[in-house]
Amino acid sequence: MLKALRFSGWPLLAGVLIALLIIQRYPQWVGLPSLDVNLQQAPQTTTMQQGPVSYADAVTTAAPSVVNLYTTKVINKPNHPLFEDPQFRRFFGDNAPKQKRMESSLGSGVIMSPEGYLLTNNHVTSGADQIVVALKDGRETLARVIGSDPETDLAVLKIDLKNLPSITVGRSDNIRIGDVALAIGNPFGVGQTVTMGIISATGRNQLGLNNYEDFIQTDAAINPGNSGGALVDANGNLTGINTAIFSKSGGSQGIGFAIPVKLAMEVMKSIIEHGQVIRGWLGIEVQPLSQELAESFGLSGRPGIVVAGIFRDGPAQKAGLQLGDVILAIDGEPAGDGRRSMNQVARIKPTDKVTIQVMRNGKELKLTAEIGLRPPPAPVKEKEEE
Repeated sequence: MLKALRFSGWPLLAGVLIALLIIQRYPQWVGLPSLDVNLQQAPQTTTMQQGPVSYADAVTTAAPSVVNLYTTKVINKPNHPLFEDPQFRRFFGDNAPKQKRMESSLGSGVIMSPEGYLLTNNHVTSGADQIVVALKDGRETLARVIGSDPETDLAVLKIDLKNLPSITVGRSDNIRIGDVALAIGNPFGVGQTVTMGIISATGRNQLGLNNYEDFIQTDAAINPGNSGGALVDANGNLTGINTAIFSKSGGSQGIGFAIPVKLAMEVMKSIIEHGQVIRGWLGIEVQPLSQELAESFGLSGRPGIVVAGIFRDGPAQKAGLQLGDVILAIDGEPAGDGRRSMNQVARIKPTDKVTIQVMRNGKELKLTAEIGLRPPPAPVKEKEEE
């Protein structure tokens, strides 16, 4: 009897197990809710792409190409008031000794090629008598200025060393607001430092910093001494040259500006090849078309800029442009912003011809102008210390 019970128990146990498996797999057969239905009704989770926990690889790639700059220049100090006294000058004439003072400043630069060409800001090297370049690997050398462009605040330097670590150039026209940005430079002379932020805006202009403005804005900390340093992406590729900050305290307040690498490369190439930046020029001064002027010209709702000044014998005068003309378009591009239109002209090769659509005395005209070479800006005279 006991043997019979033991023998008949196995089929019963197997049947229970099979029943449990069937209920788990097909609960709707016994009136339970389907698991498939619950899964379909459950909210789907969203997988977010996470950034890296470290940017050490990007810094390792870019940092050796960023150098510290130490510039010095001699400044004439004003004479003692005694030297300006008429009685003193009567005896000594104009041969009074001149007092001089050595002034030092700090900045940063970026090695752009193995041949030793560097990019930095013009305001870092302007007027410098000596520029010392200190590399991250400990080497130091003197640099010479190949050329500068005050209108974009860029300067090209040259050093003569072997095995120079040139930076990898990125694409500044592909960056997006929200991209990670790393600023590498020498703030306050403490040594090379890296700060991190994001791209806050692109195409910033009308800031009154340079004649040609197309800035990248970032909240990566940029402080005095960072000027001329590198703004790089999360992979260590150069996207801009740090140049300025907006600050009421003198330190970083989260609004910094960098010159896009595309513009910086164009300037550097032109300076190396021609000794200056080749820009197109019409020889006019323009002002915005106010609403009142637009209504008086019958141009309500249409973009335009007003010719406020014409250089004598310049390309515009030779083309027939007159004071008070309203420029509607240049080569088919609407002229709604004076700075943007002049930047458009600057990118045109001298001797090329452009079509200018203007409104004059209620009539639309089309003029053809041959673009000229923009004259270099007048040098700024160094002021004596007061």
